[in-house]
Amino acid sequence: MEKADGPARRPRRRAAEIDSAVLQAAIEELTERGYGGFTMDRVAARAGTNKTVIYRRWPSRTALAFAAYKQMVGRPQSPPDTGELRSDVLELLRSTAARMSSSAGTEILRGLMMDARRDPGLLAGIRDELAEGEPGVMLAILARAVARGEARQEALVPRIATLPIALLRNEYLMGGGTAPISDQALIEIVDQVFLPLVRHR
Repeated sequence: MEKADGPARRPRRRAAEIDSAVLQAAIEELTERGYGGFTMDRVAARAGTNKTVIYRRWPSRTALAFAAYKQMVGRPQSPPDTGELRSDVLELLRSTAARMSSSAGTEILRGLMMDARRDPGLLAGIRDELAEGEPGVMLAILARAVARGEARQEALVPRIATLPIALLRNEYLMGGGTAPISDQALIEIVDQVFLPLVRHR
């Protein structure tokens, strides 16, 4: 007598598919429940996996929330290129300020900053994200300005290039991460600090 066939097994998902499902579930949980209601159990259930699998990729609730946050407030793929240094930097600052001040992003970021204080590596990653990830974007903008003759070659160094974003980040943090950053503040960062520093003397 032949045995009856058992229930069909679900095809095993690849690691990339699981990662994608977990991140999407994390984004949905953060959107619906906020950072305070964000749990690994809920994410695992929504993604159709278990916490052990998630912890292999993201070692903590905060690490997973940060990964989801980065996707939620995704940055432009390439630096602005308007043909002028001032407008390039202002466009970048405005887009970064909008990401920082989004209603969803603000509440999540505040919770992340509080929790990440116990994890120096993760805290550094969050700070880098606020600074547009790396100096590469601003260096590309400044390099084009140097080639056009708008800025001094000596100014083409990471510490100077990233100054506008660092000042923007400070403006955001000094405001407690609760209020939008004014456009006037961005204009002052560019016109009163950055441009006098990088232009030919």
